Amino acid sequence: MSAKRKSSVRISSKRDEAPEIDEKWIVEADLFRGAKLVRRGRPRLENPRVLLSLRLPQDVIESWKASGPGWQTRMAEVLEKKRPRPASSAR
Repeated sequence: MSAKRKSSVRISSKRDEAPEIDEKWIVEADLFRGAKLVRRGRPRLENPRVLLSLRLPQDVIESWKASGPGWQTRMAEVLEKKRPRPASSAR
């Protein structure tokens, strides 16, 4: 049984709210510094995280979740501290 959806409410009484696209709007749409386009948004990470599927015992996951919000970050920090270091070649 599906419930009846509420209709959306108009925020503004104006029927056409889209801005008029004129030459000024087009010029200001992209931000350039000299000839270089300035990218907006979040900067790229030097070391981005990679999605990994890993099977762990249920009690291990439950104990991490029970430690509160941010458990995945804390788990990643522990794994990073414990990761094996490459063996140095001794001569």
